Amino acid sequence: MEHSNCNSTSSSASELPEPDIHILTSGGFRIPAHSSILAMASPVLENIIEQPRKHRSSERVIPILGVPCDAVSAFVDYLYSSRCKEEEIAKYGIHLLVLSHVYSVPQLKQRCSKGVSQRLTAENAVDVLQLARLCDAPDLYIKCMKYIAAHFKSVEQTEAWNFMQDHDPWLELEILQFIDEDEKRKRRMRRHMKEQNLYLQLSVAMVCLQHICTEGCTIVGPYDVKPAKKPSPCNKYATCHGVQLLIKHFALCKTRVNGGGCSRCNRMWQLLRLHSSICDQPDSCRVPLCRQFKVKAQQQKMGDDAKWKLLVKKVLSAKAIASLALATTPKRKREDELRETMDTHHQVLKDFSSRKKEFKNYLIHIYISLLPYVYESELL
Repeated sequence: MEHSNCNSTSSSASELPEPDIHILTSGGFRIPAHSSILAMASPVLENIIEQPRKHRSSERVIPILGVPCDAVSAFVDYLYSSRCKEEEIAKYGIHLLVLSHVYSVPQLKQRCSKGVSQRLTAENAVDVLQLARLCDAPDLYIKCMKYIAAHFKSVEQTEAWNFMQDHDPWLELEILQFIDEDEKRKRRMRRHMKEQNLYLQLSVAMVCLQHICTEGCTIVGPYDVKPAKKPSPCNKYATCHGVQLLIKHFALCKTRVNGGGCSRCNRMWQLLRLHSSICDQPDSCRVPLCRQFKVKAQQQKMGDDAKWKLLVKKVLSAKAIASLALATTPKRKREDELRETMDTHHQVLKDFSSRKKEFKNYLIHIYISLLPYVYESELL
């Protein structure tokens, strides 16, 4: 018995000899095929075809039961043409995945795994996960696990989840363990990203500190560089402005002068020490206290602090990564970012236009040049 809907192998089949084998599907339908093509496309079918027949005159039939006839027809079409329509994947993806696994057709199996993973829902995720285990499809298995972890509240309300709890508790445990590991992995990633962001900010602060003490910026600079009447922000102005404010506070803080504790001054001390640990040209460096910190580190072995060494290493690593990213960033994008920064801080620059503040900032410029001498007794 043949069925018209299950009788189409491939358009190229019309150019081939007469079919010499039939594929029997559910309901007794038969699909004519060519044994040579089936044997080339599937090693499993090749073994079946090569099995000796009881009677040479008997008809050669390969039964493929348990799946819809149209799914078997799509499978045979793929064996002929190595192509599968998207609508066939959408309608028979799970059946084709099983057939490709059973008859060892890896290209179709990969295509079906991808197609099925793109159509996961809360209702079918558990069933597809079980199928991925049976069909040895690791990519599909991982995607199912990730989908269940991301939509767990919806998945645990489904009948498939309840059925799995009753009949496969080991799979439930496996899913819960995956969700727990996934949450831990996400927490580690968030913590790592937060730390990397901190190290990157410190590396930018080091660049800004050297830039301020060497060239000067909007409100603070070296003693031999006169402040500009209309200072322009640098390309790292968001960080640079904060460092400048910290330097101004450090220069004028009465709490520090009176011997009291000041958290902002302590942060400035740490920035200066961090710069000294990173700087490789202390003799020509214009950052205050750079050489003095290096001398103190050698005398008191401050460099032996493991945590401080790790901090220096992380900041240097973040600086290298930022430099590499900057080198790969298109020039036009960097120019747009600089223009956006200048527009953002245009209003801030107006605050520094008064003559009184210019004079005060000029005093700050002079004070920065005297820092090594003012604090040499405190440091050493």
